[in-house]
Amino acid sequence: MTDSGLRRLAAALARHAGRMLPKARGQWAAAMEHEVGHIAGDAEALRWAFGCVIASYKERITAMGIRYADPGPTIASPDADPFLWLEEIDGARVLAWVEEQNAATLARFGDASFAADRDALAAVMGRTDRLPRVIRYGTRLFDFWTDATHPHGIWRTTSLDSFRTDAPDWDVLLDLDALAATEGEDWIWKGASVLPGSFDRAILKLSRGNTDAVVLREFDLTARAFVPGGFHLPESKSWSNWLDRDTLLLMSPLGDGMATHKGLSRTVRRWHRGTDPLAAPVIFETGPESLDVWADVDREAEGESLVFLERRAPVDESGWAGDRDGPKVPWGIPKDTRGHWSRGWMVVIPQSAWTVGGETYEADTVMGISLAAYRAGDRRFTRLWEPGPSRAFHERQWAAGRLLLLSIDDRETVIDILTPSESGWARERVTGLPEQGAMSICRLDVQEEDSNGDFLVHIQNALTPPSLFLLSPGRAPELISQAPRTFDAAGLAYSYHETASTDGTRIPYIQVGPKAATGDAPVHLYGYGAFGISQVPGSAAIGKLWLQRGGTCVVAQIRGGGEFGLTWRDAGRGKGKRLAQDDFAAVAADLVRRGVTRSERIAGESQGPGGMLIANMLTRYPERLGALVCSKPIIDMRRYSKFRGKAGASPEFGDPDKPEDWAFLAPMSAYHAAVPGRSYPPILLAVNRHDRNFHPAHARKMAAKLQAMGYDAWYYEVAAAEPGDATEPDRNATFVALGFAFLRRKIGWDA
Repeated sequence: MTDSGLRRLAAALARHAGRMLPKARGQWAAAMEHEVGHIAGDAEALRWAFGCVIASYKERITAMGIRYADPGPTIASPDADPFLWLEEIDGARVLAWVEEQNAATLARFGDASFAADRDALAAVMGRTDRLPRVIRYGTRLFDFWTDATHPHGIWRTTSLDSFRTDAPDWDVLLDLDALAATEGEDWIWKGASVLPGSFDRAILKLSRGNTDAVVLREFDLTARAFVPGGFHLPESKSWSNWLDRDTLLLMSPLGDGMATHKGLSRTVRRWHRGTDPLAAPVIFETGPESLDVWADVDREAEGESLVFLERRAPVDESGWAGDRDGPKVPWGIPKDTRGHWSRGWMVVIPQSAWTVGGETYEADTVMGISLAAYRAGDRRFTRLWEPGPSRAFHERQWAAGRLLLLSIDDRETVIDILTPSESGWARERVTGLPEQGAMSICRLDVQEEDSNGDFLVHIQNALTPPSLFLLSPGRAPELISQAPRTFDAAGLAYSYHETASTDGTRIPYIQVGPKAATGDAPVHLYGYGAFGISQVPGSAAIGKLWLQRGGTCVVAQIRGGGEFGLTWRDAGRGKGKRLAQDDFAAVAADLVRRGVTRSERIAGESQGPGGMLIANMLTRYPERLGALVCSKPIIDMRRYSKFRGKAGASPEFGDPDKPEDWAFLAPMSAYHAAVPGRSYPPILLAVNRHDRNFHPAHARKMAAKLQAMGYDAWYYEVAAAEPGDATEPDRNATFVALGFAFLRRKIGWDA
């Protein structure tokens, strides 16, 4: 059939539908307007679109006494996609569609209550008394800070004593807003590498518009200015480390043949001040099929010693020790094992079982040894920590020869300090910290060789403000900074629960809310289940816009996350994504079983890889939840690997180009699994157009398909800075508050 013939057929079908179903005429016309103009000429895709629209009115047609015959709306081939046109980022046709969607969503949910929430949340995001995250170079603390007055941010410094006070005396090194205005660039801060020892020079990473590519520029911390004629590298996905005051180790894809297939650096170059970086000698390289390479200086070693790393895949790394001429001696540990050392001692943590020195060490075992002994060939490791059914390793940090290990033991967060010596590893349990909430640890000093053994512990939970504790040798934990309270937590309780998933595995979840169960509680249910990332309640938004109003929030610690070690993480990867989705649905069911709420009152939300989870709640468990918000999602599992930001994601999800992987991915590709005639809960899909990691096509195409099938599906797209990026507090507040407004409306909660 010709293009004009298809268009005439579409128009005739639309007119017929309008006569037959007068109440639906507007929706039919909208569906035809959006779809026919883009897919005419593709008979299969056009048939699919018509079938979806017809099937969406199955119940209404049947009620009118008309015999219904299912036209078979499912796409015959996963590659016959009528919404491919929505994958274009900035096309005029696409942006017109986005503008129309945004206008409709804001008109429906952008009421006075939403506006009040947005303004309240923007005030929280833009506060000047939030908790800074500081690091130390020499004797000074450094922090990069953004707020409503400084949306691009300021790089600033103070002393530890001043930081302990309620009003630290900050010395501004660089005002990025002023720089952006002066240079006419939308500069976004991406970090700094400060020269060790003197701490008077830094290589700054600045991005135009928050992209992955950065400009490297040398900055004088004493003069508060960029160094005339100093190190400068044009925009690229580059990084550098100081070798000495006049030499950088450069990892950059700039230059012919210098990039891997992922656009990252495949070489390490030794770049001397005043010379052409593209002509700098290559001292280490990998093949273009690898991910990237990296190099730094081991400043604890005698003489000059460099560390080189080659990443062939996310869990396939090889390391060498060497000098400024290149690698010399391999580390000699498995490709999925990490080694870390300090003051002559080393720990290694294998990601899979490792048999060495006549013993087998299970994955996640923390193993210690003298660095000198290891280099001499000794492989008699000391077991410093071992995993168990209720024990999971989370973090490790060295500082001045002291090793901090953060782990979970039967839901309790445990921090141990281990100090090695020739007589063994002394162990000290840290006490005096809050018992509830998420903890993270880091060495206060960026440079290990300058460390005095100080650590920082960051603690946050849903009921208390974020807090920063200092752990110094021989002293009890000291609270040195705490954010202000942003909502009223009076009458709220924090409790742990668990329920059985489909395969019998016990799935923990954390519940925060009023102490008494009502059977009708408005519940915000969150989960993630990907990349080994742990989840606990704790955002200011959930406290301000849900808990303070009397709602309940629940975080499901489903498989795929990092709450309970590698086994838990791996159980939710690849084929296991289905189990992670079962876990989330099991928690929703348990909330009903326990008398907390009804399924219609459960609002499910997640983002990024968690967007795959939420989309599958729509298609696999639509009866378990009352409304869904799916932001920055991954939904089209057939094409996700072709989109930006997905380097190395196939080990997590599977490779859709492999038939054996597509066999288990297809049922979890909600974009393909969604069909007409079901009782799907209402859903809002939201995305940032220029997100570095999550392509907007996932949310766009899913919204368009669901709308074409007549479902209660809404869409919203941010055009500029990413949600969560403090450069746009008002825009981010709009993004977040809109999701809460949608969920409250759709679960029938008029707070």
